[in-house]
Amino acid sequence: MAEKPTVLVVGASRGLGFALAEEYVRRDWNVIATVRGSSTQLDELKSRYRDNIEIERGIEVADAQSVRTLRERLSGRTLDVLFVNAGIARSIEKTPSTATERDFLDMMLVNAFSPVRLIEMLEDVVAVDGTIAVMSSELGSIANNNGFWDLYSSSKSALNMLMKCYLGHRPDNRRALLLVAPGWVRTEMGGTDAMFSVDESIPLVVDVVTRNQGKMGLRFIDRFDEVLPW
Repeated sequence: MAEKPTVLVVGASRGLGFALAEEYVRRDWNVIATVRGSSTQLDELKSRYRDNIEIERGIEVADAQSVRTLRERLSGRTLDVLFVNAGIARSIEKTPSTATERDFLDMMLVNAFSPVRLIEMLEDVVAVDGTIAVMSSELGSIANNNGFWDLYSSSKSALNMLMKCYLGHRPDNRRALLLVAPGWVRTEMGGTDAMFSVDESIPLVVDVVTRNQGKMGLRFIDRFDEVLPW
């Protein structure tokens, strides 16, 4: 019997991250889910799929030592998929003259810098022909920008650029590297005005990650596997 594949979902306490963990475990994957503190949702999911899910608690993506701790806990493991979901949205309707510097700096740290730092620190745990996916956004496309959520959009563009740099430093990388835009989804961060439910988005996101397994290179794609302009 073939061994079940393993996915690490970083930032799985709620919203899109929890939905990713739930979708993968429903597909009979082994799921390692990280949370900063407690998550009633994840605890309940583990009670239903006890043999398929592990919860790594106390992991803060924006804290380098926390990521080192996670790397130590993963020693000897091999991941088929690493999916980094961490993200925050602040001052979403403001511009540089009206937003606080702290809100912008926090988004750049959590949405751009920290995910790629984590990937660099954990890359050797991912199978050489595995997949590294990061939750990006259609708003990260500079070509399609129309002045919406300016500062958040900037942080996602920065994430995309850092991932291009990541690959540029590793020309022989054989992994599939995916920047995945899930659509504007109704979550605590996305808000009630968002266009899509979690159930309309996340199964398609998992489909597209699965479809791209084994396809080396970096792609900025949406949940339908359509390439987005940088």
